Amino acid sequence: MSTAEEATGDSNPDLRESDEEGDGNNSFLRAARDGNLEDVLEYLKGSTDINTSNSNGLNALHLTSKEGHIKIVEELLSRGANIEAATKKGNTALHIASLAGHLNIVSLLVENKAKVNVQAQFGFTPLYMAAQEGHSEVVKYLLSNGASQGLATQDGFTPLAVALQQGNERVVSVLLEHDSKGKVKLPALHIAAKKDDMRSANLLLQNEQNDVNGETKSGFTPLHIAAHYGNINVATLLISKGADVNFRAKNNITPLHVASRWGKDKMVTLLLDNKAVIDEKTRDGLSPLHCSARSGHEMVVDTLLERGAPKSSTTKNGLTPLHMAAQGDHMDCARLLLYHKAPVDDVTVDYLTPLHVAGHCGNVKTAKLLLDRKCNPNARALNGFTPLHIACKKNRIKVVELLLKYGASIQATTESGLTPLHVASFMGHMNIVISLIQNNASPDHPTVRGETSLHLAARANQTDIIRILLRNGATVDARAREQQTPLHIAARLGNVDNVTLLLQHGANADAVTKDLYTPLHIAAKEGNEEVASVLLDHGASHGLTTKKGFTPLHIAAKYGNIKVASLLLQKGANPDVQGKNGLTPLHVATHYNHSNVAFLLLDHKASPHCTAKNGYTPLHIAAKKNQMDIATTLLEFNADPNAESKNGFSPLHLAAQEGHTDMVSLLLEHKSNVGAKAHNGLTPMHLAAQEDKVNVAEVLVKYGSEIDPQTKAGYTPLHTSCHFGQINMVRFLLEHEASVSATTKLGYTPLHQAAQQGHVQVVNLLLKNKASPNAVSNNGQTALSIAQRLGYISVVDTLAGVTEVTETIPTAEDKYKVVSPETMQETLLSDSEDEGGYRSVNSSFVGSKGEDTISLERGESSSPLDTSYEGMKEFQFRHPVTDDQRRRIKSEISTAMRYPSYLQRDPDYESEMQYFRGDTLSPSSREKGTSRGDSVFGADYSTLERMDQSNSQSDVHIRSVDASTSELDFTDDFDDSMKKRESATLPFSEDFYLRKSVRAYGKEGVKIYPGSGYKSYPDKPSLSNAVSYSVEGIDLNDQFKFLPDDSVERRKASQGSSQDFMEREVMTQSFATYSQSAPDTRLSPGAPKKDMKCSSYSGSSFNTSFDPDNVAIERTPTYSGKLKWKSFLISFMVDARGGALRGRRHSGVRIIIPPRKASMPTRVTCRLITKEKLNHPLPLNEGEALASRILEMGPVGTKFLG
Repeated sequence: MSTAEEATGDSNPDLRESDEEGDGNNSFLRAARDGNLEDVLEYLKGSTDINTSNSNGLNALHLTSKEGHIKIVEELLSRGANIEAATKKGNTALHIASLAGHLNIVSLLVENKAKVNVQAQFGFTPLYMAAQEGHSEVVKYLLSNGASQGLATQDGFTPLAVALQQGNERVVSVLLEHDSKGKVKLPALHIAAKKDDMRSANLLLQNEQNDVNGETKSGFTPLHIAAHYGNINVATLLISKGADVNFRAKNNITPLHVASRWGKDKMVTLLLDNKAVIDEKTRDGLSPLHCSARSGHEMVVDTLLERGAPKSSTTKNGLTPLHMAAQGDHMDCARLLLYHKAPVDDVTVDYLTPLHVAGHCGNVKTAKLLLDRKCNPNARALNGFTPLHIACKKNRIKVVELLLKYGASIQATTESGLTPLHVASFMGHMNIVISLIQNNASPDHPTVRGETSLHLAARANQTDIIRILLRNGATVDARAREQQTPLHIAARLGNVDNVTLLLQHGANADAVTKDLYTPLHIAAKEGNEEVASVLLDHGASHGLTTKKGFTPLHIAAKYGNIKVASLLLQKGANPDVQGKNGLTPLHVATHYNHSNVAFLLLDHKASPHCTAKNGYTPLHIAAKKNQMDIATTLLEFNADPNAESKNGFSPLHLAAQEGHTDMVSLLLEHKSNVGAKAHNGLTPMHLAAQEDKVNVAEVLVKYGSEIDPQTKAGYTPLHTSCHFGQINMVRFLLEHEASVSATTKLGYTPLHQAAQQGHVQVVNLLLKNKASPNAVSNNGQTALSIAQRLGYISVVDTLAGVTEVTETIPTAEDKYKVVSPETMQETLLSDSEDEGGYRSVNSSFVGSKGEDTISLERGESSSPLDTSYEGMKEFQFRHPVTDDQRRRIKSEISTAMRYPSYLQRDPDYESEMQYFRGDTLSPSSREKGTSRGDSVFGADYSTLERMDQSNSQSDVHIRSVDASTSELDFTDDFDDSMKKRESATLPFSEDFYLRKSVRAYGKEGVKIYPGSGYKSYPDKPSLSNAVSYSVEGIDLNDQFKFLPDDSVERRKASQGSSQDFMEREVMTQSFATYSQSAPDTRLSPGAPKKDMKCSSYSGSSFNTSFDPDNVAIERTPTYSGKLKWKSFLISFMVDARGGALRGRRHSGVRIIIPPRKASMPTRVTCRLITKEKLNHPLPLNEGEALASRILEMGPVGTKFLG
């Protein structure tokens, strides 16, 4: 081999021979070689050619590069010297600088675009020359700038070969490390092991710095690499040099695992001969036998079994090598395992047998082998699924036929009662459905919820399956638990073809659920106009009502489905039909501000004068809700602006109380009586004064309202505003000459009222406006005496200096009775279509009990409701749970405990039936930085499944149906759980197997979910009749989400690639536990103290954690002074540690503030009030506030405001 130095041909004698000629060019070259920059510049100023060369082709750039004169090189390059000029032997300046090892010159030349892969005579490259001379830094630089170490000389030598020949170990390392492909560069010894390069490996191992057990970033040693590629020679060398044959890389992967996985039988033998542990397990329990069986390497399997590998070794999830072979359809491996007496029916922790796995993957050959070896064809997994269920779900028709041939039970049921026909029907596998029916599968077999295969096919929109089932005798009107038929389901989903098909086969168009909902009601709610039209064409009645008396037109009005409403009206629906509490569709449309529906109803002669049970007309509702467009239209249709409710309140009263200035103006423009009095004498001005609506009062005055109208008890607006401490309204009334001396029938002046309530600012304002502090009430009280009795120190100090009348000090037996002005105690309307109370947590919360208490107030949205905590809290405030509903909750909980498939899959939990739950052979692929180059296997094989992507036939783990589990809608009307079931997941898809403890309220007291931060109170009396559990949208800790039932949802099209090694498919319905969590209640720090009011009580009950408060917060509390009240039980301070209050006279009454729910030290006070006053919101006294939420309530009959 010619050396690179010989190839340069630039020896000094050549130059000396040229020097003898004595011309100027040689002098120039000599000056350049000697590094004489001044002479070089002088020559260049003359006529000397910068590229002139000697007889060997060496020019000034070549010579200065060889000698390392960086300044002259820079000058020559700046003056245009040819950087690619070559000597007679083809060497450029870069060749010469690389041979000389001048890194700075090499760097300068490369920066000036010198070609790094140019080849000289005999194929020498700059990299080759640097490698030959052992210039490792130059080698590294050239490689990093694109130099190719694959370019060989004419006699076949590469840079690596010449480095090895010359014994340049450092250069060898650099070359090998840069030869690693991928984002992660492997160390030199690993590359040598990969290439089976004995010479390089041997040379590298001579350097003690190269550890034979050195690790990559992934933790693999050179022996792992050699095992992967089956490089016996290097492996033998490594072992002889002390390589650890049982070295554990990440996830405890040993070289034997790697060799077994890749079928390197000779390598397996070599490792075993060198004392490799045959049953070593990875972090997830995979043994070498698992790896080889999964990959189908029967020779390795045979070797391992012959050498004593445990045939029933299990992973942490219970998978045996036979499960692995069944998954990969490796019949020869399975046969070997069975020959060595591997149990044919071994089960995983989820009770999956190898036959389950073979059925899932559609591996007919292996399944037949297992069946021939007498495996159980009806083995049940933890959720009750048999291999036949799984094959039906995965559309493995050949496996289905095989299982039926071997006696698999066609009527086997899962925990939720699903037969194979249920599964196939839902999934839409037509051939399997036909095969099952031909084998006498019953199409009418019910699940535990009473659903037949026809129900499930309808829910999954499987029209062809519906047709097959009906043609084979399926009952078209089969009833599920809530008496729903397949037609109800099809109507909700809006599938016209399915609806038509069912009706053509005799489905009852007027079939009713338990709550008397017909398919037409459901179509009206969902806005499915085409479905509604088909139903009406087939004789569906538009006049049928639910248990609460609502027609389809009511429901269409509520949800603003104008097309359905128009269709119903065209078909003769009565626009004035009255439903619950006398509500007409126009009332409902007005409340929900569906102006288009309201206008449609009016165009169809709906009466704007219809009154609800409490006397409200649609205009009352529009006025209260500030629905300007609807109110304007109602007035245009001659709605009476002075219509009165049962208590005598007009729309103007409601608008004034709510502060809707534009609405007030609109009503007054249409001749509404500005001074209209309710039955108790309240005028709109009184209500504006009560709520501090000065803007409304200005409009009322503009239209001629009196300033001092009196109620029946003699209260003027000034009395009212003084009582409630509305300082702005007091100032407005005084500016409009309201009488400060006006008295009520009890002789109270506005000053009396302000003093009684402790409003010191109002007292001062009244005194400035010449209010008499000496005025005496009928019972002989002055403002000062009242303030003294109630302990308002600041008020007493203000009045003491101006009051002349002296009073005798009252005795302890004297009692003072607080007097309050009249308030609007109007009942509101409820359009709740909730039938029969509260059967599931997704049902509506109906209003307070009482024949005349009907509430239409609810959250801003109708359905689906806002399921955030704030949205649910607002909804719950307005809809307290009744005792009847609570009893139904208990019944529902009992059902849920019996049928745990009520639970929805929690996305935080992996599929229970994931065959390899993280069984890995290398670091998780989810770690950042993992790449194909980071693996010993030459690909992204961070887990066992990734190692198999290139040749796997099917997935190993069974993924849940990717049905894009939708959020459950909180439906506040149709309580037969229909919609909730449609938006639930597949009934056999509860693959999450929750592993959390039950926490319920029992006799020992409150048990709160761990980690929620709530205390346990073991001293509580028996609460055995009360259970609290978390529900979707209400569980603030977001620990669990509940399904109302075990219903199904169709699988989406995107099922994932068959190359995914572990497709997480649904096969479980495991029992799950329920979480108890209290709401995330936070006391507002804005007030010095907060008062909770409770009524008298009886019996024993408990307000569950999701019970809303029974009164909405409707007005802003004020705070001043210190209120003392003999009827208060007790007050206490709470901080971040929480606290509890317990009544001394009535021990059953208690208040609990959980830890961390008070953002700052806060005073909580509780006092008794009379039960009769709780039907309506009570006015707040000084220092009182409404709590944001009631945490706990008991016993029966106890009610709280707040």
